[in-house]
Amino acid sequence: MKIVFSTRTFGRHSKWKWQQDKGVIMAEAAQSFDKPFDKAQESLRAESLPETRQPIGWAGKTLQEMIAESERLLVETGHYWGVERLSLKEGDPIRYEKIWSRLRGGIVGARETALNISASPIVREIGELCFGLFTPEGDSITLSTGIMAHVHTMSEAIKHMVRSGYETDPEIHPGDVFVNNDPQLGDVHNADVMEMLPIFYEGEVVGWAAGVTHETDVGAPQPASMPVGTTSRYEDGWILSCQKVGTHDKLRRDYENRINTAVRTPFYWLLDEKCRIAGCRIIRDNVLRLIQEEGLDTYKNFIREVIEDTRRAFQNNLRMMTVPGTYRFPSFMDVTHAIDRGRMPEYAAVNSLMNCPLEMRIGVDCSFELDVDGAGKWGYHSFNCTPSGLQGGLWVALCQTLIPNDKVNDGAYLATRFNTPYGTWANPDNPAVSNTLSWMFLIPCFTGMFHGLSTAFVARGYLEEVVAGYPFTGNLTQGGGPNHLGNPNGAWSNFEHSCCGTSARYIFDGETACAAVWNPEGDMGDVEAWELLEPLLYLGRNIRPNTGGPGKFRGGLGFESIRMVYHTPYQVMFNGREGHVFQCSGLFGGYPGATGYRHSVKKTDMKERIARQQDYPVRDVDPENSQVEAHVKGEILKDQNLYHIPDPHREYDLYISLLAGGHGVGDVLERDPALVISDLNEGYLLPRYRGSIYGVVASQGQDGKWVLDAPATQARRAEMRQQRLARSQSVEEWMAQTRPRVEKQEFIEPVRKMYRQSHELSEKWRREYREFWGLPEDWQPAQDI
Repeated sequence: MKIVFSTRTFGRHSKWKWQQDKGVIMAEAAQSFDKPFDKAQESLRAESLPETRQPIGWAGKTLQEMIAESERLLVETGHYWGVERLSLKEGDPIRYEKIWSRLRGGIVGARETALNISASPIVREIGELCFGLFTPEGDSITLSTGIMAHVHTMSEAIKHMVRSGYETDPEIHPGDVFVNNDPQLGDVHNADVMEMLPIFYEGEVVGWAAGVTHETDVGAPQPASMPVGTTSRYEDGWILSCQKVGTHDKLRRDYENRINTAVRTPFYWLLDEKCRIAGCRIIRDNVLRLIQEEGLDTYKNFIREVIEDTRRAFQNNLRMMTVPGTYRFPSFMDVTHAIDRGRMPEYAAVNSLMNCPLEMRIGVDCSFELDVDGAGKWGYHSFNCTPSGLQGGLWVALCQTLIPNDKVNDGAYLATRFNTPYGTWANPDNPAVSNTLSWMFLIPCFTGMFHGLSTAFVARGYLEEVVAGYPFTGNLTQGGGPNHLGNPNGAWSNFEHSCCGTSARYIFDGETACAAVWNPEGDMGDVEAWELLEPLLYLGRNIRPNTGGPGKFRGGLGFESIRMVYHTPYQVMFNGREGHVFQCSGLFGGYPGATGYRHSVKKTDMKERIARQQDYPVRDVDPENSQVEAHVKGEILKDQNLYHIPDPHREYDLYISLLAGGHGVGDVLERDPALVISDLNEGYLLPRYRGSIYGVVASQGQDGKWVLDAPATQARRAEMRQQRLARSQSVEEWMAQTRPRVEKQEFIEPVRKMYRQSHELSEKWRREYREFWGLPEDWQPAQDI
């Protein structure tokens, strides 16, 4: 048997073809081994090298040439790929919409089918996945439902492969499987793992199918998918930088072996891989059927037209719904690592305050620009971001405001500009910073965009579109250690935080415990599903009163979960949300949602209570009258330091997770008293706050129901308005009183550090700060004390 290497051309692709002739190979093999090894290898290579591979782009172009031409035409014409006339839409609008519906419907169907392959509750219960279809050069055509952040992050990853010459090395073939979770190349953080499969037709790449899911563990030194306390990229866990991991629609064996050694939960990771590949294959098959039925030229024209169409629609929505101008809304986040001194490097174990001075500019020409000039420096913590990650934050905001339909693609991206100054937390000049929890500050940062757009909507009269942003999606409950199934290296991330309260609208209250900014179709998951993965029992889940921000219309409420470590000797546990600061404000006089705190009870008597069938805590409700602490004995840990190195808990220890409520809209004294009474009777408002916040006078009847005293309420509110006037002062008076403190920087160190960093990194911010406070030109922020 003689083996001859040869190639044949299939479309524009060379494929290996094995030819077998009669004979015996052994003699020839023996002869080759008689030669020096390098000579034998050289001879084999010479015989086996394929012909030069033809480009896989359109019309004989490489993918690199296609992306360069696309960008050139956008600059020269102002239109995507120079498409000035939507000929397909104008000539046959019904056909145009049918093609769109088939592509979008196929992708949504792929998501709903593929999620059932995953075993992770994060995917199956919460729906933490999405799929997309992309052009050959990486522009998004359409996206499924799910985590909308990845409209453009997957696009960035594909574009990276195109620009890096993957077409020639490692080469792109039908059935190849690429994986990425590198935020530097195209992602928010490495817990979001994306699969990308090229779609070929007659030798050309006609697109890419891509899907992303959130993993339960990333193989970092600390367990869980988003560890807190990492100080560099080298502690973030397993990072795959646009790596080819499979061929012929199958993962390579060496990659599967690496999964088993790289992460603590390989079972979930591997099934998520199969979930993503299955979804991508469904998308690919749907695209190929469409091409066969509608024609290749029609498909090519459509995908360019629909992106240009969406770009124009975005600008039309800006023109119709907003008022041109500059909108500014800052946000903040406390980083509380000073409590970790001795467990983190000295330079990282510090408290700091992150700031996002978001500026949104809407031009009369329908330009849309976001700018975080003045943001603070990156830090030795888990909350740094990349420009790609910021695109994730931008998209979850856009698709819930200015793109209120299913036509979500990169057309809107092409109509936006985003300034992320180099050296800040939003675009670090140190490529080794940690990004495991970029979402922690992305969420409050983009609340400013919601506030800005809502202000613009009111100015234009679109009151029903107003929303006071989203609260932070926390508390983030994660952990690891020996689990209840005998695995000594368990890890888990609970995603019930995808059901926080939403913020109030201009005309009604926010919804209670139902959504997250990155997944508006949020689901908290069944407790039984989480208990399968986690060695913690749910003792209770309850709506938490007073968590929504007060206002004429209050924010939706968060909830609480009471957990008990069980059937394991220990677990290390994380928290994650704001504790010392309000990350942002409410809107139009409304208040922000309540901040959080961590709360655990250790070395409890729960084992004895259970054995004696005594009462045990199933709710907490009121932090000043804790029902948890009233029904269990132990060592109480309660503070506002929610970002920390994982905290050890033993079996029967209790962990209380407080989920955030939304922000309020409007003056609290304008709230309908009947709504306050309803909140009292539903248990949404603690009774002692009915008067101090809302000025409502009510009494409780024998049946326990609250009843309004309308005349007394009217009088009480009039009195409160007079008290407001009595203690009020003009802005000029307040600034005159505050200026000496500003000039001397009489602030706590995290605030001084924040101002100092903004001063050093941004000339614009430095100039405006001095002008605002009337400071001399040579004024400098205070240095460390």
